[in-house]
Amino acid sequence: MALDDVAGRIRDTGGQATPVPTDVSNEAAVDHLMATVSDLGQLSALVCAAGVLTPALFSDTTSALWDETLAINLTGSFLCCRAAFTAMVPAGDGRIVNIASLSGVYATEKFPGLAAYNVSKYGVIGLTEAIAVEGKEHGISAICLSPGAVDTQMLRRANPALRPGLTPDDVAELIVALLDGALVPASGANIPLFSNA
Repeated sequence: MALDDVAGRIRDTGGQATPVPTDVSNEAAVDHLMATVSDLGQLSALVCAAGVLTPALFSDTTSALWDETLAINLTGSFLCCRAAFTAMVPAGDGRIVNIASLSGVYATEKFPGLAAYNVSKYGVIGLTEAIAVEGKEHGISAICLSPGAVDTQMLRRANPALRPGLTPDDVAELIVALLDGALVPASGANIPLFSNA
C-alpha cells in the first residue's frame, strides 16, 4: 500500500509516521483519524491533498459522479479542516494547507469533461478563505495551493495530451516551505502554480 510505503520512507529518515487510511468523505472516518492524531499529541498542521477526478462531458455527468467528486474533493476538505480547526483552537496555533487546482482558479484555461472537478476546486479555494477569516483570532492560518499540470495519474486521466510542468516533489517542497515559514501574512491566499519549466 502506498501509504505504508510513505510511512516507511519517513521512518527510514529518522521521522515518525502512523498511517491511518481514511475516507475523507466519511465524517466518522475523519473523526477516527483525528482521534488517532489526538492520541499522538497536539495537532499543529494539516495538509488536505485527497482528491478524485473522473472525466465526463457535462451532459454525461451523472448525479453519482457529481456527488462523489464533491464529496471527496470539497466535503472531504471541509470535514478534515473543521476537525483540525477544532483541535487547533485550544493551542492558539495551527496551519492548514489545502490543495485546489488551476482548474478552480478564475480566468485560467479550462478543459472539457471536468465540470465537477472544477466546481469542487473552486469550492476548496473559497473554503480556505473562510477558514483564514475565522482562524485569525485563534492563531490558525490557512493557505491554498492551486497547481496546474502535475505529473500524476490524475493528470493523465484528465488530459493525456497535456505536458506536465510540475512534479509531485515540486508541490511537496512548497508545502514544507509554507509549513516551516511565515504563513500568517499570506493566510487566506490562493497560490497558483503554473510550471517550473
